[in-house]
Amino acid sequence: MLTSTLRRASGPGIVGPMISLREAAQRLDIPLEMAKRHGLPARMEEAEVERMRANPPQWLAQSLANRKAGARPVWVELRCDVCGRTESVRPKKWWPEFTYVTCEEHSRDELPSPGALYRQEVDGIGSRFVGIADVTA
Repeated sequence: MLTSTLRRASGPGIVGPMISLREAAQRLDIPLEMAKRHGLPARMEEAEVERMRANPPQWLAQSLANRKAGARPVWVELRCDVCGRTESVRPKKWWPEFTYVTCEEHSRDELPSPGALYRQEVDGIGSRFVGIADVTA
């Protein structure tokens, strides 16, 4: 999760934690491009994002309604099976079902032996991950 920051209001006191546009898009479960298209600012208060989730504007309600049950998620969290590092990314249609996900710098020897005919490695998953699919047939 991205680190939140605080900003001062024009009046006295602290307004509240601020999050990036990317994190707001993740919390609203919409693509980053949609957030930009509908004019969401580069930084938003967490409370404002929560208000949008509770009472979505028409465009957000329509987007959520258009999503079919069982459809691919808008965002997924990648977690390295060796060190636990995480990253939220938009999944790609061409990704196979991964058995493991690791950071690029880890050796494949750090994973359990494949219990399959062969192991397929897919580079370029997120910004620093390799997806590994054990294939049985």
